[in-house]
Amino acid sequence: MSIASISATTPYYLPVRPDWLDRRKEPILEPDLPIVDPHHHLWDRPGWRYLLDELLADTSSGHNILATVFVQARAMPRAAGPVEMRPVGETEFVNGIAAMSASGIYGKTRHCAGIVGHADLTLGSRVGPVLAAHIRAGGNRFRGIRHIAAWDADASIRNPAYSPPRGLLADKNFREGFAVLGRLGLSFDAWLYHPQIDELRDLARAFAETKIVLNHVGGPIGIGAYAGKHKDVFPGWAASIKALAACPNVYVKLGGLGMRMGGFGFHEQPEPPSSETLANTWRPYTETCIDAFSPSRCMFESNFPVDKGSYSYPVFWNACKLLAKGTTETEKGDLFCATAARFYRLDLPS
Repeated sequence: MSIASISATTPYYLPVRPDWLDRRKEPILEPDLPIVDPHHHLWDRPGWRYLLDELLADTSSGHNILATVFVQARAMPRAAGPVEMRPVGETEFVNGIAAMSASGIYGKTRHCAGIVGHADLTLGSRVGPVLAAHIRAGGNRFRGIRHIAAWDADASIRNPAYSPPRGLLADKNFREGFAVLGRLGLSFDAWLYHPQIDELRDLARAFAETKIVLNHVGGPIGIGAYAGKHKDVFPGWAASIKALAACPNVYVKLGGLGMRMGGFGFHEQPEPPSSETLANTWRPYTETCIDAFSPSRCMFESNFPVDKGSYSYPVFWNACKLLAKGTTETEKGDLFCATAARFYRLDLPS
């Protein structure tokens, strides 16, 4: 079945097939290069478990991963209590994983050294106590929130687990809640689709003191109404990226292009993609972002285990290293480590 024909009833995430992934083995490029992985998830769902053991297997697969950042994924919310406080359970859970990792028993990598949770910003000023609870639960690791705004007129593209309204980032109550982030020194992870990037630019201009990071190069869509239209989508996406980059408080994560919604179809091939194939496919997107934002505001991200349906962890980082060829040592340091460490205020292990 072609990816263009996937229906709304198909699971949003691509299944992870370890046997298929294991068919692609590559030597690790630049194995000593320090890396912070600023975007991964953890969860325990029917048929899909990705907890510390699974994360360890990936981060210890050859690359020099110094630390990671967990990003909101509806993992382990509280089962009871006020609805607005239930996402705090995710921070409690992840902070426990982070404490396990910080013990050193599992190696040098500091997993979940930064935590990005969820709080409903449409609560307006009433979101303050929720954010305060996250900060307490995070044990000095809580850095900000992600309130997903991804919406498109084509319902088959949307993640059925989330139902944000159209125009969420301009909503009065949302912006009242967003203002609380800045007062508390918290950052915002923005996940949306490429037609919404200009909406994020307007938000960033209105809150110039609040740090924002755009997830997954701004979500260029390649399925549903956009299937087979990568060349048509690219110019508008690129123009919006360049306009957004004029906001100095905005950063961008380079990754997430292995998701179903990207429409690249890596998972449909008989063999897993090589790092060279990935790099060649992604280069127009990463180069546009790096040229617009500069390496000091760009960070490579794995988006695992979501992107694991398309390629393995070591092959992904090899692809990133191919994409970074030709950069200076300082620029490479930013792309793989320093930008993420600055944005998320991480104290990296020596």
